[in-house]
Amino acid sequence: MDNTLRRGSLEMTAAMLISGTIGWFVLVSGQPVLDVVFWRCVFGAATLLLICGLFGFLRPGLLSRTTFLLAVLSGVAIVGNWVLLFASYSRASIAIGTAVYNVQPFMLVGLAALFLGEKISVQKLSWLGLAFLGMLAIVSAHGEQGVGGDQYLLGIALALGAALLYAFAALIIKRLTGTPPHLIALIQVCTGVLLLAPWANWSALPQTSTAWASLLILGIVHTGVMYVLLYGAIQKLPTALTGALSFIYPIAAILVDWLAFGHRLGLLQWIGVAAILLAAAGMQQGWGSATRKTVTS
Repeated sequence: MDNTLRRGSLEMTAAMLISGTIGWFVLVSGQPVLDVVFWRCVFGAATLLLICGLFGFLRPGLLSRTTFLLAVLSGVAIVGNWVLLFASYSRASIAIGTAVYNVQPFMLVGLAALFLGEKISVQKLSWLGLAFLGMLAIVSAHGEQGVGGDQYLLGIALALGAALLYAFAALIIKRLTGTPPHLIALIQVCTGVLLLAPWANWSALPQTSTAWASLLILGIVHTGVMYVLLYGAIQKLPTALTGALSFIYPIAAILVDWLAFGHRLGLLQWIGVAAILLAAAGMQQGWGSATRKTVTS
């Protein structure tokens, strides 16, 4: 493995491990979800502003009006995605919320077919079917952890909503090719600050150092640093390896949920999680396509 590939793999692994701890910091902060997302955007914006300045991305002429508006629109989707995903953690657990959230590649495929006219292959439909069976297994397992059935199902619905918003954001970002990704991220979090400022609980700010530390880490590490690592890795790694390493995120989240909060998945939940992750991996890696080509050749 050459140095570029090794460095990219380390950056991607670090980014996914950082992502896997997001749920822990969200819950430990003890703050309402809207406040958590607001402060993540505030501290993330400050960090990304510094990073963009160091990289020279703040000079005029980098963005057209259309590009800027698309970046803002993607920011609305990303911020909504954070709100829904974070809200799912306290209802369905970090592990389940994160696993369900990983159906977003299939939602992106559906949106691309709907809005961009891209065809959905039989192979992708097969993986989609497996992911759907995984979803059914997770839904049918409600109440196994002592969580109220309605709250559990609401948590799953929130995670699905978060995945849909992420897919919308990814669809928009596809049209921003050539725009520095760190600058897109900066616009997204600044959009979040403006959107959520009216809803922030200014009269009841966090009172403990633990809460402030959690919010600072979410903004600086999980937003600023993580974006730099992630985008650095994407530039160095082939798509297949990037997709494979991305599954460190849900695995890390499941382990964090177990170690920090003692949330143990039941058998049906494990089956559902495994089915969703296998389906997502199969689609991203193109498993099955080579076999089909061999048979038809």
